[in-house]
Amino acid sequence: MRLDVILRVTTKLILPLMIVFAVYVLFHGDYGPGGGFQAGAIAGGAVSLYALIYGLGATMRIVPVAVVEALVPFGVLLFAGVGVAALLTGGNYLDYSHLAHDQVHGQEWGVFLVEVGVFITVASTVVAIFYAFAARARR
Repeated sequence: MRLDVILRVTTKLILPLMIVFAVYVLFHGDYGPGGGFQAGAIAGGAVSLYALIYGLGATMRIVPVAVVEALVPFGVLLFAGVGVAALLTGGNYLDYSHLAHDQVHGQEWGVFLVEVGVFITVASTVVAIFYAFAARARR
């Protein structure tokens, strides 16, 4: 792959756009199609594209396996933590109304934090699956 200049330059141009689009999809999920799952799939795909073009070693230096393995449960804990916080503030599990000074802001923050938890979990799971298959192919 070292001689494929067109692929490398195109990837350098596309990757930032993929990450910006993933962030857009994450933030736009409250108002239209999209959300944490779709944004996580796009971000995980961006990391996988980088690995395909620049190699697994270079990608693992940028996104180490230990970080990926820590982010998978962190996203799940963030999702569950929002539900537990709702319980502790007097509401039902994942009832976001009690998470802020008024119900509207509580709903906004609750949905956003749940979407971020889903985003982190999906993106890191996609990268972990890619790492598992790529490492297996190296043997």
